[in-house]
Amino acid sequence: MKMSKFSQEIEVSGHLIDSSILTKIFDKIMDLKGEFNVEEIDIGSKKKDHSYARLSVTGNDQLHLDEILKTIYREGAISKTQKEVKLKKSPKNFVMPDNFYSTTNNQTQIFLKGKWISVENMMMDKCIVVKGNKAYCIPVRDVKKDDQIIVGEDGVKITPPERPREGVNVFEFMGSSSSSERPTQHIAKQVADDIFDTKKKGGKIVIVGGPAIVHTGADDSISELIRLGYVDGLLAGNALAVHDIEYATLGTSLGMNVRDGTLAYHGHRNYMDTINAVFKAGSIANMVKNKKLTKGIMYECVKNKIPFVLAGSIRDDGPLPDVITDVAEAQRQYKKVVKGADMVIMISTMLHSIATGNMLPAAVKVIVVDISQPTVTKLMDRGTWQALGIVSDVGAFLPMVVQQIRKRTK
Repeated sequence: MKMSKFSQEIEVSGHLIDSSILTKIFDKIMDLKGEFNVEEIDIGSKKKDHSYARLSVTGNDQLHLDEILKTIYREGAISKTQKEVKLKKSPKNFVMPDNFYSTTNNQTQIFLKGKWISVENMMMDKCIVVKGNKAYCIPVRDVKKDDQIIVGEDGVKITPPERPREGVNVFEFMGSSSSSERPTQHIAKQVADDIFDTKKKGGKIVIVGGPAIVHTGADDSISELIRLGYVDGLLAGNALAVHDIEYATLGTSLGMNVRDGTLAYHGHRNYMDTINAVFKAGSIANMVKNKKLTKGIMYECVKNKIPFVLAGSIRDDGPLPDVITDVAEAQRQYKKVVKGADMVIMISTMLHSIATGNMLPAAVKVIVVDISQPTVTKLMDRGTWQALGIVSDVGAFLPMVVQQIRKRTK
């Protein structure tokens, strides 16, 4: 096919068919009223074989073509003729140059000094800074004056996650969607198997939790997961810690008896009494040291030396002395805990889940368990499309998961 003035050849490789990568590229071009012609295609004949396609893409004018190319590059396509990344200096601290490249959470490489190099610490909605022969994904608050920031789309290659081709685990079975119509016990076993297998391979598992864990009676299940060695980090807010300690020391959560759902006598005081007790001890760790706290999620974290970060908010009572009230610092500490995570389990906390999801590369397995379907939907709408949503009461679901893990651990 003769190339028009406003055409460009692109190529793409990988598991193009079963991961729908090629279909997405076709759809994007047609959605933007562009045209394409498949110049060359080679479909892998075996499961592990990669496929390859070369297309010519045509727009009405250069601006239209650039818009199409910018969109399909995000789906894994690259220009047939490689161009070096373009760099511009940051004009001042916290300011990115105009037309800065805004990242996805997919694996990303840049073409620098004649070779492809991987970008480290991938997160969505950030920028890429180049230092020497290395590239890093950083948030705007970490941008310093004169940092070399990537601008435009040239020389940037994205590798979308591919659908695994061997076996069917819970992630392929469920797909990236949420529903309450699936067989809960079967899903609990699948999730348990994934947790067990991840840990068996030496993987890192982080839990993001909200106070509903305690309200619904799932506190003991999370405590057992920590005790059995399946949790490598805990991210939460003030509420989970307070409710957990209240339940561990007084048997209530917000003054309600967790075991039978009845209101405790003068139970309304228990929440503030708990906060007062932690302040009296000086910290959660001191409560454990002084044997004022002898069970529960926070106790197991301290006892088993599991790192935890409690991020504060404007609505917190107290908050506890362990809570980080500086939002930027809390985010930095969250990132430290999730770094290198292979699986993140988000339980009944929309805001902390969305915040954590924005920090994760697309390759990380994400499980979201919540009684509210909109919580899962919002997480995926905000960009964590790889999230597996399970709409269920955590008080019923988590004990089933732990029961299955207990069977495999024996």
